[in-house]
Amino acid sequence: MLRRIKKDKWKHFFVGIGLGVLLEWVAIHFFPAWHWMASFLVFGLLLAICYGFEIASLVFKRGHYDVMDAVAGIIGGVIGMAVMIAVSFIPG
Repeated sequence: MLRRIKKDKWKHFFVGIGLGVLLEWVAIHFFPAWHWMASFLVFGLLLAICYGFEIASLVFKRGHYDVMDAVAGIIGGVIGMAVMIAVSFIPG
């Protein structure tokens, strides 16, 4: 099943992981008392960035508009966020 996923989607997936890690890291450090609220904010920002990039490619006719690219980026971003949340709970 993984072989049926196009290379382009994998690129968006891995960029989404990096974006999720980066945004969650910033949220953890700027809002340590409101950890879960910051995570919801990061998820909303992740949705806006991934889908907004696809909307921009549609409007400006640069690149190829594909909603599944945004979905792949969001899935990767959620995985990146989950990794950062798990790491933040490690004592030490």
